[in-house]
Amino acid sequence: MKAGKLTETIQIERATDTVNDYGTPSTAWRPFASVRAERIDQTTEEFMRSFGASDEQAVVFRIRFLDGVTNADRVLWEGQAFNIQQVTPIGRRKGLDLRCVRQV
Repeated sequence: MKAGKLTETIQIERATDTVNDYGTPSTAWRPFASVRAERIDQTTEEFMRSFGASDEQAVVFRIRFLDGVTNADRVLWEGQAFNIQQVTPIGRRKGLDLRCVRQV
C-alpha cells in the first residue's frame, strides 16, 4: 500500500446509545477514526424492490489496518453516510478493504 494512493479522507463512525432528558433511548453516531483511504471501486446499481425502484451505490475503500472496525460501523465520505457491508483484512495487519453501500 503506497501512501500516494491514499487520496481520500474518510471518517469511520460508531453507533452509541444515549438517553435524552426525557428518558427515551436514541442512537447517535460518534466519530471512531478519521483515516486516509484509497478508493478501489465505485458502482451504482438499480434494483426493483417491493416499494419500487431504488439505486444502490457501492464503494470499496482500502485503508491501513485499524483494529476494531466492524460491520456495525459506518463510513462518512464526501458528506454521505455509507453502511459497511464487508471488512476484509489484507495480509497480517497490513490493511483493510471496506465494502460500503448507500441506498439512494
